[in-house]
Amino acid sequence: MSTEQSQTTPTTVTSGNSAVEGTAGQPLVIDGFELRSRLVMGTGGAPSFTSLADALTASGTELTTVAMRRYSPAAAGSLFELIDSLGIRVLPNTAGCYTAHEAVLTARLAREALETDWVKLEVIADEETLLPDPIELVAAAEQLVADGFTVLAYTNDDPVLAKRLEGLGCAAVMPLGAPIGTGLGILNPHNIELIVSRAEVPIILDAGIGTASDAALAMELGCDGVLLATAVTRAQNPAAMASAFNHAVQAGYLARHAGRIPRREHAQASSQMTDRPDL
Repeated sequence: MSTEQSQTTPTTVTSGNSAVEGTAGQPLVIDGFELRSRLVMGTGGAPSFTSLADALTASGTELTTVAMRRYSPAAAGSLFELIDSLGIRVLPNTAGCYTAHEAVLTARLAREALETDWVKLEVIADEETLLPDPIELVAAAEQLVADGFTVLAYTNDDPVLAKRLEGLGCAAVMPLGAPIGTGLGILNPHNIELIVSRAEVPIILDAGIGTASDAALAMELGCDGVLLATAVTRAQNPAAMASAFNHAVQAGYLARHAGRIPRREHAQASSQMTDRPDL
């Protein structure tokens, strides 16, 4: 179980006349930094800045990723100006990098341009699968952690590799639900649960999310947060879908900590059948 989960103490939240047992209000903590929203948004695939701004606002996110190889911080009217105007923290990522060398260089350029040590580390094996290259990923993570970066590592749904990245000093591990952009949801929920159960750092599900129920499932499996982009930016109504994900992440988190009923092989009546009158 992750450190954050083990430190989470259920609290009582009162709303109107109902008392809700859950953990609403518990922040997502990454490397000591608190985020009230557990939904991290990407910016790729948005049809326009106006559409993106509406979606980011509706999502309630406080952290959004930007591919440093696709956008320039120096450009007037840039994506960075938009994000800054919304009061959202930028998480630069190394999307489009295929080697550890490329990823480390991109992270260092981002640190100089944006004055942040945070980086979402992506090292992709090939364009056909867009799956992480585990060898180059580990090499890059090792170098960036040694260089003082706060590394959030995008990885496969491999529990062994996830633990290896945590051991290298990554501040968060981000296993995929399915390949990037597929919208297939969580293909291996067992592995995601296993990654969560062994983790001492936040686990943020990243990639493959298609709709809001996928995000809720990720949170019910024990993930600390969800990162997504195209499920929102390429939806017919991005702002509406962003709002749906905002609610789904909160619902999944509350359900996880509310304690679901056990799965049973046979039916069980909701009311006791003893002492019933004979008819």
